Amino acid sequence: MVHRSKSKTRPLTITPEVIARVASLLGRQPRGLEEIAVAHPDGRPMVIRVASLVDDKPFPTLFWLLDPDLCYRIDQVEATGLIRQLQQRIDADPQLQCGMDDDHRAHIKLREAYMTPQIRRRLAELHFSEVFARKGIGGIADFKRIRCLHTWYAAHLVAPNTVGLLLDDYWRQRDG
Repeated sequence: MVHRSKSKTRPLTITPEVIARVASLLGRQPRGLEEIAVAHPDGRPMVIRVASLVDDKPFPTLFWLLDPDLCYRIDQVEATGLIRQLQQRIDADPQLQCGMDDDHRAHIKLREAYMTPQIRRRLAELHFSEVFARKGIGGIADFKRIRCLHTWYAAHLVAPNTVGLLLDDYWRQRDG
């Protein structure tokens, strides 16, 4: 069971202790940390949400997976070639491709919903608005490509998506 801050319960507060915990998981101070998007019931951060603009630099990856067990589990399946296997499945299935396209477009809208008018203005001044309009989950421009399971799964824990569901299904079948 995880706490999703988008649920009816109140979001987790960013405190110095939470920042220290996030920094420990990242191995560095977090930049642009705006929210603990998903956490374990005991408050351990699983997914963070970061700002779209950090130090006047575009940051299209909205959600970052921090949970060390999930990160390791994903590292392990990526090392076995699972991205290639899932990509082949997606390439052969127009319905999965359509789902991924929908996921990216929904993600772009969600990212935009978190932007303040000031951030939108600054992105426009810096000529980054188009970048954000074209890049979906994990900053991906090609809506039919996976690229990184970590970014897809972080987004999936916030709002279920095609690749996250495929990964859940893979684990269910593999682990019984």
